[in-house]
Amino acid sequence: MRSRDLGIVIGDLEPGENDAITDVAGVRVGHRTLVEDDAIRTGVTVVVPPELPCFAGSHRLNGNGELTGLEWIRESGLLTTPIGLTNTHSVGVVRDALVEHAIRAGNDLWSLPVVGETYDGFLNDINGMHVKGAHAHEALASATGGAVEEGCVGSGTGMICHGFKGGIGTASRVAGDHTVGVLVQANHGRRSRLAIDGVPVGRELGAETIPLPDAPEGAGSIIVVIATDAPLLPHQCDRLAQRAALGVARTGGAGENSSGDLMLCFATGNRGLQETATSIAITMIPNETLDPLFYATIDATEEAIVNALLAAETTTGKDARVAHRLDPDALAEVMRRYARR
Repeated sequence: MRSRDLGIVIGDLEPGENDAITDVAGVRVGHRTLVEDDAIRTGVTVVVPPELPCFAGSHRLNGNGELTGLEWIRESGLLTTPIGLTNTHSVGVVRDALVEHAIRAGNDLWSLPVVGETYDGFLNDINGMHVKGAHAHEALASATGGAVEEGCVGSGTGMICHGFKGGIGTASRVAGDHTVGVLVQANHGRRSRLAIDGVPVGRELGAETIPLPDAPEGAGSIIVVIATDAPLLPHQCDRLAQRAALGVARTGGAGENSSGDLMLCFATGNRGLQETATSIAITMIPNETLDPLFYATIDATEEAIVNALLAAETTTGKDARVAHRLDPDALAEVMRRYARR
């Protein structure tokens, strides 16, 4: 189930073919899901650009989280590795696996992998260190274009979002000649603040309708990965990453003190950025024409969060804790009452 299956259309721009980050040509996504026994609910997700390095930029809404490799991105303006996502205590394992992956591919000089995290310790035995390097390699090996599996999959397996079961979500928008795709690992927010297309869904679907999980509200995080085929320079990637925070806010995210809300944007419109070249010809979009890409980023981020909620399934995890899904029938009824599509 996705937002458009319920007739929920966010914004005026049309999505790409798959309404996913993979609508940016050459971008691939892979997952490795770990569901074992009664307490292992975790995994690894990877986003692989079509060519590296590529221009990139970032934004921090609130910094109680981790996205490794950002210092070099800020310094150089370049993304040099695939992007890994996992749980908070498995960042190092996935990072090391991406280094090993680079070495296997012939880059044995240095690597500063980009790995983001959110905390799944309420449903998952996070201290059991169940994510292994092999799982990251399997996620990389499975990375493909086309439709992207969402919800309780990969690194989103144990995540909770706005008091519902959360996880991985994705969406895209076409803005003129260019496409913007977004993938989120949604593990943030309070139930009472959740809004969808301006409708106060969280207030309408309170704990008496769908039970809240046994987890502190507002204590999670969100990672947002934005891809575009537009020829953006690093400072323009920063600007798109910043606009993703507006999509988080429109759904009710507030960058709470205990939340790690981190955004990374990469642009594939300039190719051949290898450091060995003595001179590289690049193109850029004038800043004055960026607004459609801003709107695309905001709308796709909001829809990706909604898709994560709708794709997720009710999950029982560690200590018999339960996170209930956002019931699509209940959501559809709320949207009808507010005369939304």
